[in-house]
Amino acid sequence: MAKRRSGKKKTSAPPVQPEVIGLILLALALLTGLSLMSFSQGSITEQWLRALRDLMGWGMYMAPVVLAGMGVWLLRRFATEDLQERWEKPIGALLLFLLLLAFFHLVSPGAGLANLDQSGGGGLLGWAIGELLVAAIGKPGSVVILIALSLVCLVLVSGLSLAELLATVRRGIERASEWRRQRELARISRQPASPLLENMLHSPNLLQRLFSPGAQTPTATSHSDQPGAPADQPSIIPSEAGTRAQAPGVLFPRAVGAQIWRLPPLESIFEEGLEHEVSQQEIRGRAKIIEETLGSFGIEAKVHEINPGPAITQFSVDPGYMNTKDAQGRPRKVRVSRIVNLTNDLALALSASPIRIEAPIPGRPYVGIEVPNITKSMVSLRSSMESATFQNAKGPLRFTLGRDVAGQSAVTHLTSMPHLLIAGATGSGKSVCINAIIACLLSMHTPQTLRLLMMDPKMVELVNYTGIPHLLAPVVVDVERVIGVLNWVTREMDRRYKVFSQLGVRNLVGHNELMDSHGESIMPYVVVIIDELADLMMTAPDEIERAITRIAQMARATGIHLIIATQRPSTDVVTGLIKANFPARIAFAVTSQIDSRVILDTPGAERLLGRGDMLFMAPDSSKLKRLQGVFVSDRELARLIGYWKGAHTGDETSADLAQASVSSLRSSLDVGQPVQPMLWPDLDTTCQSAGAKTDEDELLPKAIEMVCSQQRASISLLQRRLHIGYARAARLIDLMEEEGIIGPDQGGGRSRQVLLAASDNEM
Repeated sequence: MAKRRSGKKKTSAPPVQPEVIGLILLALALLTGLSLMSFSQGSITEQWLRALRDLMGWGMYMAPVVLAGMGVWLLRRFATEDLQERWEKPIGALLLFLLLLAFFHLVSPGAGLANLDQSGGGGLLGWAIGELLVAAIGKPGSVVILIALSLVCLVLVSGLSLAELLATVRRGIERASEWRRQRELARISRQPASPLLENMLHSPNLLQRLFSPGAQTPTATSHSDQPGAPADQPSIIPSEAGTRAQAPGVLFPRAVGAQIWRLPPLESIFEEGLEHEVSQQEIRGRAKIIEETLGSFGIEAKVHEINPGPAITQFSVDPGYMNTKDAQGRPRKVRVSRIVNLTNDLALALSASPIRIEAPIPGRPYVGIEVPNITKSMVSLRSSMESATFQNAKGPLRFTLGRDVAGQSAVTHLTSMPHLLIAGATGSGKSVCINAIIACLLSMHTPQTLRLLMMDPKMVELVNYTGIPHLLAPVVVDVERVIGVLNWVTREMDRRYKVFSQLGVRNLVGHNELMDSHGESIMPYVVVIIDELADLMMTAPDEIERAITRIAQMARATGIHLIIATQRPSTDVVTGLIKANFPARIAFAVTSQIDSRVILDTPGAERLLGRGDMLFMAPDSSKLKRLQGVFVSDRELARLIGYWKGAHTGDETSADLAQASVSSLRSSLDVGQPVQPMLWPDLDTTCQSAGAKTDEDELLPKAIEMVCSQQRASISLLQRRLHIGYARAARLIDLMEEEGIIGPDQGGGRSRQVLLAASDNEM
């Protein structure tokens, strides 16, 4: 029974003491705070405040905070199982408080024990610490020591490294400046419209002159003599000082006699995202679980670095040494394969699935364990475009893909790829990625410097862009017209090469520099976007593969680039010939390891989380980068498309006019939206001719003559003799069956019966 009573005493006594002390400290903190704020004090509280003033000086006003912090820590943190961290936070807080008292003494020295009424800024405690330091190392040395020890105490209290503390302070300063900027913008938006806008709203003659089709201001330059320019140019507001600042690293001069387009303001188009910071307690708890799990399997390892990202957190693990030794007597390092084989065990211990192990991290002597965050942050397009990484990046067609595992913006440019392949399962984020790339390009380029050609067989993703002035033609949704469009791109590529050869330049940049020096118009970049490659490969695989391969092989110097996406990453869609010409690839979440190997030639994409989680293979590196893709909402895209459909040109003199004038003026005049004319009018005729071939093929007479002479007809026969693809041969068979030249299909792979004799064909 004695043992039973002693055991009961051990389990019940310890939890009571810290809770009682914590409640006493909280009550004392509340009493001290109320006494400091009250003018009428009792005898006990007056003596208590006098004692605090003599002991702490100015620190008496911080005493309630210190007492409350100690009380809360005793109530909430005393029961922690981490004995190493049990006392470091309160000890660090007390040391930091004492260092502040020493600072107060150096600022306002006191008399110390000689005269308590003149205790100074630090009181007796500050006087004792400060005088001891000054006597030992002097006043300048005391300041240095106090600053260094204060930083050490901050690290102990916060549990963060010095770099993380500086990053936290920097983020706080940035958020404060952004908050002030938003308040200033809100204040400007509440101001009345500028006098210029009021005059425009009440001047119908000026409105008619600005927005009527073909109208120009008296100072505008006529473009009727420019080759290829139609007579009814969209109305513009000319301004000599209205040229947009050029993108860094590329020459995009204003063409002679061309329009002056104004780029959209990012703050008015895109929204700011809400990012959730990962709890430091959660991160340290997971790091401890990783070390304990590896240790339970006999693997000595230590978490060296922690990189929290928007969707995942990467733990950099430093493998330890085994008990065995090599021939020279040195301990052997733990094999990386042993850590990789414990993927499922780590996922079970962390209660997080799936996790991905990067062994090793490129350029680092660590193994990366990527664990999904409990709360994911949305990466907004605006925050990535406003980052220093994006602003300092060079390249005319640069865009942001998202943020890496360390939270840094991932920026690349299409001219260095020079083509991009995007693949992944349905709903993994491909369409959002394509829209984000298009939004980046439309935010940085005017129709003078960039033209787009979009093909959307699904008819739901890219059709909303129809009508913006960057498009060479309306979005192509008819699969049968895609071959004609790709053939036009091939002819445009050949035409540009001929122009370069005549001028003696090597690429598009050299051509534009030469044209700018002579005051001529420049040649824009062309980006061809195909949203679903699988539908096209099902219709005419040979023609599609041949056209895409030829463009991908030769179009880089001419400024023509391809972006292709597919949701069925199989070998018959993403063929080896296409992959060889697309070194830059993005893989979203897929269902199997086979699909990951088809896209990236390596596994890994099957362990992605989906919803924007991607693996990016850069063209200059075989190592994969894991990114969380940026998100652009339908509301943001609608604002961007509506901006360009409004044909904003020129530079106005007021911020209010930039945001409200076009919509207000158009609504008052009830005029239609100006349409940007196509740079190459033959594109539409090319597409129409591609569709017209389906009704009457030029090879039909030759096919009829051949089947009559052979007295048999089949698709494979036409393919071999006429050197054409399957789709065209099948169409010729259907045309001959409609005209009664051959019989119906007999099945079983047998040839069709020829109803027309060879003599009848000659007649």
